[in-house]
Amino acid sequence: MPITPHIVVQGAESAVAFYRDAFGAEELDRIPTPDGRLMSVQLRISDGMLHVADEFPEMGVLAPPTIGGTAVVLSLEVADAEAVFAQAIAAGGQVRQPLHEMFWGDLHGQLDDPYGHRWNVSQHVRDVGHDEIVAAAARAFA
Repeated sequence: MPITPHIVVQGAESAVAFYRDAFGAEELDRIPTPDGRLMSVQLRISDGMLHVADEFPEMGVLAPPTIGGTAVVLSLEVADAEAVFAQAIAAGGQVRQPLHEMFWGDLHGQLDDPYGHRWNVSQHVRDVGHDEIVAAAARAFA
């Protein structure tokens, strides 16, 4: 059974447009509330699903800017990381870590979206053995 992130933003309507422009998201369903907020917008991004919702402070449902950041990174593994990364930046994402070939064998970069969520974009470019990854991680974090 897959895990489907349900993220909270300030301005779900505009966030859905950003995810469409940045990552090619396709809207599958939405549930509005009588006051005009969106309880959930179901999106498909590549092979994955994402739900986006407005804040509901009265229920403790808060977006990253309200709580001072996020502890979660959403990851996309794509066939063309350079194209997807450039598209996301053009749509309004902010580079956090430029694309770079990493020691685990991926072309990898990280960006922040305009709604306080962090995204990894990666493309597998070479196979690396587990022991080699562990050794490289030890060097990187020494």
